[in-house]
Amino acid sequence: MQEVLGKPEGFVDNFVRKPGDYPKVTHYCPGCGHGRVHKLIAEAMADLEISDKTVLISPVGCTVFAYYYFDCGNIQSAHGRAPAVGTGVGRSNPGSITISYQGDGDLGAIGTAEIIHAANRGENMTVIFVNNGIYGMTGGQMAPTTLEGQVTTTTPTGRDIDEAGHPMRMSEMIATLEAPVFVERTAVTDTKNIMKTRKAIRKALKSQKDGYGFSFVEILSSCPIGWKMKPVAANQRITDEMVPYFPLKNFKDEIENRSPRPTKTVDPDPNKIIEVLGVDKDERLFKKDQSFIDNFKDQHVRIAGFGGQGVLLAGTTLGYLGMETGLNTTWLPSYGPEMRGGTANCHIVLSNKEVGSPLVEKASTLIAMNQPSLNEFGVTVKPGGLIVINSSTVEGKYTERDDVTCLYIPMNEIAESLGVMQAANMAALTAYLAYSKAFDVDMLTSLIKANFKKKTLIEKNVAVIQKTYEYVKENYLN
Repeated sequence: MQEVLGKPEGFVDNFVRKPGDYPKVTHYCPGCGHGRVHKLIAEAMADLEISDKTVLISPVGCTVFAYYYFDCGNIQSAHGRAPAVGTGVGRSNPGSITISYQGDGDLGAIGTAEIIHAANRGENMTVIFVNNGIYGMTGGQMAPTTLEGQVTTTTPTGRDIDEAGHPMRMSEMIATLEAPVFVERTAVTDTKNIMKTRKAIRKALKSQKDGYGFSFVEILSSCPIGWKMKPVAANQRITDEMVPYFPLKNFKDEIENRSPRPTKTVDPDPNKIIEVLGVDKDERLFKKDQSFIDNFKDQHVRIAGFGGQGVLLAGTTLGYLGMETGLNTTWLPSYGPEMRGGTANCHIVLSNKEVGSPLVEKASTLIAMNQPSLNEFGVTVKPGGLIVINSSTVEGKYTERDDVTCLYIPMNEIAESLGVMQAANMAALTAYLAYSKAFDVDMLTSLIKANFKKKTLIEKNVAVIQKTYEYVKENYLN
């Protein structure tokens, strides 16, 4: 009888690092512990039969490569945010298995708040924390778990605890919290410790599968390249230097003393939400017109300009129009740190259906308040779409596209002629509404009157709306 050993079923069939005829090798350096940990996770996923409902989340660092290897759902998160993303995944997919796979620079530094609060809430997830004591991917800088006196690229004379503090013992910190059910520190230095790590990972995932809550497995691992050591010597360093400070032990195992947490499904009562917010659902500015809602054509609008042009306010105003008429509406801003003069744009989606994403990747309409915005976002408009251009700041015609309609509106001149330069954004909205007929322009006027506080400001904005409407009628609707 011949037994053939192969990759665990929890792995994908082929590790494709680069396209083409490159050697099929992993991303990890010789002696790195990530490969060993990957294999133990893949085996556990296969044996527990959870691959099809597992989502593995890997943030920045060497851990990010995990999605090349595991045959399950994979999400790459921002640096340190894996537990936060895992919270969203677990709560929106009850019964799923969530693995947060993180390194020490990620989990113990920028991600400290995320891991502590996810553990404190007892989120039903398993955290695999690979601790090699440095920032391995970016050059071997000091991490929160770097040992006292350890030489790194940012501590060339060794870590000074008077300046940098003591190395953080994350397992001990997590174990002090009430909610976690399982916390253990292991290593992957030799067969004995690898088998202990295997057992800890399986127990953590089994616990999550059974609904017990938050588990944390810390694994001491070597980084021979970052440590500038041979793999065998690096493994020995774990035993000689890391283990005395980071003891290998189980810090908490409350699985048998706890009951599985019930799976919660959230089905909010819209009337209760309205009551809590103090909003009367029947107090919309406009009487609900079901025919208007049913026949509404989805609008994907991007408004772009520089800070101070009222780009974001124009977006929220359009969003409020959608809300007041009973449509589903999203508004998503994007802007630089500058108070004035920086870039600013926003995404607005209006629909009679549920909105799947607030991002406007292909716009049905672009409102470009300046030349840079037109240059950057003009290419994102769908064929047959509309571009409303502020001809006060954009010289000449837009010739990059011949498959869209362009309106050239002197927004600044119209607003300035009526003594309210800040209302150029209302001129932009009016031009869009007048031409697209997504909403009646009178609705915009009613919204301004209902929401603006100063009477003089209302009058000037209404005048801008009326003048822009006449301009569009005269130049584009005849």
